[in-house]
Amino acid sequence: MLSGESELSMGLYTSHIFPRFLDWALGNAEFGELRRRTLASAQGRVIEIGFGTGLNLEHYPEQVAHLTVIDQERMLPQRVAQRIALARMPVEQMQLDASGRLPFDDHSFDAAVSTWTLCSIAKLGAALQEVRRVLTPDGQFIFLEHGRSDDAQVARRQDFFNPLQKFIAGGCHINRPINRLIEEAGLKLTRLDRFLLPHAPRIAGEMYCGTASPNKI
Repeated sequence: MLSGESELSMGLYTSHIFPRFLDWALGNAEFGELRRRTLASAQGRVIEIGFGTGLNLEHYPEQVAHLTVIDQERMLPQRVAQRIALARMPVEQMQLDASGRLPFDDHSFDAAVSTWTLCSIAKLGAALQEVRRVLTPDGQFIFLEHGRSDDAQVARRQDFFNPLQKFIAGGCHINRPINRLIEEAGLKLTRLDRFLLPHAPRIAGEMYCGTASPNKI
């Protein structure tokens, strides 16, 4: 059990230090271009799972009419509020756990988005099934994630370092097979690009980028 001082230190880390590091690490121009390309096909009513500090906002295309964003935590609220105020579309922000049932009707959204999020959702299968439920039949799930390597040697290193990664990075897993988990939730992959993130350690830089359909036929 953590002492009071340890709990306070962890609280400061998770509430202030780690979100600022994450915002800095994932907010450069290189990541921005990845976000822009990934989000290019989003349109209509969109839900973003794992909003974080709102780094996707400026990269959504004009065809997005309304954006609902959910996250279990409220990170850097003042900075996020400024980004929402500058967004080109109406943004509804909700503090929700993506692992539970979402408070939306079936087929409520034309697209669902996750970027660097599926690594840290505790009950990922349940969350992806909810994504499938709230998408329209012709909607799409758009994702940009890091995960398990196809190289067995790298994957073994990911398994070894994963407990440490979860501790220092707010529950983030570096060894999840993203494509398999998406398909196991009943979504059909319609596009999948695999690549290595430049300048990143390979155990953390194995990327999955693509789209999936709620109709697994």
